[in-house]
Amino acid sequence: MRSSKSFPERLRSSTPPGTISRYLPLIAWMAFISFASTGNFSAGNTSRVIGPLVLWLFPDTTPETMVAIHGVTRKIAHLAEYALLGILAARAFRGSSREWLSRRWIVVSLALVIVYALADEYHQSFVPSRTGTIYDSLIDMAGGFAALVIAKRRDWFRRASKSPV
Repeated sequence: MRSSKSFPERLRSSTPPGTISRYLPLIAWMAFISFASTGNFSAGNTSRVIGPLVLWLFPDTTPETMVAIHGVTRKIAHLAEYALLGILAARAFRGSSREWLSRRWIVVSLALVIVYALADEYHQSFVPSRTGTIYDSLIDMAGGFAALVIAKRRDWFRRASKSPV
């Protein structure tokens, strides 16, 4: 028999399966970010993937252009990984059964993005093959913030379209 609750109502459920389905993707993505913060995703290692791909697509790429493409690709990856963190945090906190958390989901999500971005770069400053910079933290925060703004606007438009004219 199918439940009469809508999908968001089922996500808001305080039962363990509802909680797990909200928080597990967020925790798994945070674990991936922590893994990506190790030497496995250093510039030297990612260049082994990005370089051949660029050369296959654009065989006449100069070494200077290759360095620029690699750098931009890595910064876009920072932006994207924290945008996804923002989306997953919004999904988890917005659907919380705790009213204070579901009402303040955007603030809590942004705080998580900021703290995790700073902690990630701090961790990288101790990894020999990585560098931790405040600039990367700012890129991370911008990605998370942009995703949260889009999620908030999407909610606003959804509510506005349902209101009586």
